[in-house]
Amino acid sequence: MNYLSRKISSVVLNEGVHYLENPEENIPKILNWVEKLAKNEKHKKAVHYFKEMTVDPDNNISRFIKRVLEELHPKVRTKFFINYIVQEGLFGWSHIESMKEKHHCNIPWAILMDPTSACNLKCTGCWALEYAKTDNLDYETLDRIINEGKELGIYFYLYSGGEPLLRKIDLIRLAEKHNDCLFLAFTNAALVDEALCQEMARVGNLLLAISVEGFEKETDMRRGKGTFKKIMQAMNLLKEHSLGFGFSTCYHSKNTEVVGSDEYIDLMMEKGCLFGWYFTYMPLGKNAVVDLIATAEQREHMYHRVREIRNKEPIFVLDFWNDGEYLEGCIAGGRYYLHINACGDVEPCAFIHYSNINIKDTTLIEALKSPIFRQYNESQPFNLNHLRPCPLLDNPEELKRMVHETQAFSTQTLDHEDVEVLTERCLKPSQKWAQRAERLWRESGKEDYAGVNEASK
Repeated sequence: MNYLSRKISSVVLNEGVHYLENPEENIPKILNWVEKLAKNEKHKKAVHYFKEMTVDPDNNISRFIKRVLEELHPKVRTKFFINYIVQEGLFGWSHIESMKEKHHCNIPWAILMDPTSACNLKCTGCWALEYAKTDNLDYETLDRIINEGKELGIYFYLYSGGEPLLRKIDLIRLAEKHNDCLFLAFTNAALVDEALCQEMARVGNLLLAISVEGFEKETDMRRGKGTFKKIMQAMNLLKEHSLGFGFSTCYHSKNTEVVGSDEYIDLMMEKGCLFGWYFTYMPLGKNAVVDLIATAEQREHMYHRVREIRNKEPIFVLDFWNDGEYLEGCIAGGRYYLHINACGDVEPCAFIHYSNINIKDTTLIEALKSPIFRQYNESQPFNLNHLRPCPLLDNPEELKRMVHETQAFSTQTLDHEDVEVLTERCLKPSQKWAQRAERLWRESGKEDYAGVNEASK
């Protein structure tokens, strides 16, 4: 019996599932049902907020909820609400909080894993290029990580790589076995086909975030000629099957204005994307293209654009750097998530390739207590201006300090990048962004602005 069913009677669960069968008629009942389950005051306030928003059918949040309920395949819709909203969001989070107190360390809300470092593309400036291409996490190891994660209250698992769909048989197998979890794979979409769509509809709890860099010109520039057309074909197929998916876009100096445009968002929604995750380019490894780092002006542009999109379009978008204000800084180091690469090295972040420990030699909880994770726990937030959350891109001296103090090793097997070399690349961009970030933070009226200058030294 899973954690959720131990907490909720079958009668209550069946009530929610029944409402989800006719979502358009039952949106108020669905929200009332979720509100009844919420015990945490923050969760109650959040549900109450959504209820108020849905009173107006033209409200953007109301339009988004309606899209999610109407466009998802029935099984995907049910798994999303039961596994993610209720199990992970309401009950899993409470368990995570208790585990933090018990173990005196960060316990993440999500775990990002690389089933393989192999890939069918070779994208310019990819952060994964510095890993060996022959590494894999076998099925048994992935399964063990998930089992250990669930004991800590973690029910959300993400895959990156490499190209995770090279292991799609194992990913479906894991989704089927752990049918109380939600899974999401970051993919270039080249391997999306009819058979995969049918399997995703069958299990219901595997979603995709498709990597796309803009329109055809921008996408093919980094990912290779013909990639954009394959992405569009994959999105068409996923939409036909009513499967949950979104876009994952890296913005950089060559595409920021395009990927933040109304035209781009319109295309993504037309293709069926329900969400969009923005990342910014990180200059990792010997093949780093420093010129691709977004300028301070471009980063500010995305700061405003993401908020505008959220306010007017029925699609959930976020920017993992510029949205630091909502989560009070950096989310990595196990605070909200961690990364396990295909070799098994447990890293604080997909973009921080330093570690003290390998999951093949230890348990998940011991990895969370390793030196560099302890340093993250003690040092977060890295800046009281939460628009400067990152210990690499925004506060490079912090990453350098933590790596030296913990004697963490480089996990980039192809170049073993020295942290001194890496942080030097980010020094000038971080200084330029600091000037704009301090102005934006001051204009936002945050109460703790007085501490920004001290934290910036």
